[in-house]
Amino acid sequence: MANFQHLLLIASPQMHRTSAFERAVALAKVSNAALHIVAFDYMETLAIVGVFNQGAMAELREGYLQMHRHWLEQEAEYERKNGLEVTTQLFWTQHVVDEIRQYVDTQQAEMVIKDVHQESTLKRIFFTPLDWQLLRDCPVPVHVVIDSANPLPHKIVAAVNLFRSADADLQLNDIIIETASRLATQCDGVLQMLYVFDGAAVYASGFTIMGAMPIEADFVDALGDAHLEAFVALAEYYGIAKENAYYLKGTPLPAIKKFAADNAVDVLVMGTRPHHNLDLVLGDTAENILQHAPCSVLVVKA
Repeated sequence: MANFQHLLLIASPQMHRTSAFERAVALAKVSNAALHIVAFDYMETLAIVGVFNQGAMAELREGYLQMHRHWLEQEAEYERKNGLEVTTQLFWTQHVVDEIRQYVDTQQAEMVIKDVHQESTLKRIFFTPLDWQLLRDCPVPVHVVIDSANPLPHKIVAAVNLFRSADADLQLNDIIIETASRLATQCDGVLQMLYVFDGAAVYASGFTIMGAMPIEADFVDALGDAHLEAFVALAEYYGIAKENAYYLKGTPLPAIKKFAADNAVDVLVMGTRPHHNLDLVLGDTAENILQHAPCSVLVVKA
């Protein structure tokens, strides 16, 4: 399985090395990939100043950008001395996603790496509008990194979905596993596969405008057995050992959160479906997992 060739890091505007920065550097080192670091600046207050005094706005903006540019180059030069191929670019723009999409295309980046903010008191992740837009529109996998003591991930879990059997969903499972396997191989890590069978969702699917449709318990059990059989076959196809394949029953969100926390998971690999509204792309479960994730997440698309 080929190593990553080009990684794209969206650096923090606060001008300090974050968990995503360290993750990007660590991945670039083990895969011998080129690391492209971009940062985005835009200050509304300066834009307002520019309405009344364009010269003052340009001077203030250039001073701020020069300071940020100096920091980026300083960090890049440090990594170059350690053997990495590093480029940097600073953008002054409100249209961040458009710039990222163009940069991904021109630099042939295979993964976008970015921090997300974790609010410990609420035990949830705060995603900015940019984060959601990236997850929806970025053409390559997006790795959102939560504060981590491990720059290089060790335990990578592919979270598959066997509840739907459309070709696109089956293809998405393949992409999830292949991406997780590629990451685990390059990091010399452990690849695991996880699926949570939600029997309650079967009952919920039987609700109509006339009320609940009767669903026999035996049917749910038989469906669970069929999902287990499909899960085992999928694990065997990808060479995932039994001790690394976890079939659970329950409500997906708490089950996945507990599994990730109990097993010290470093990266949870999940899938999305493009070209829909965000709720349909991620689904309630996936969106909730992202907002309450106990570990970093790598999001791939069908």
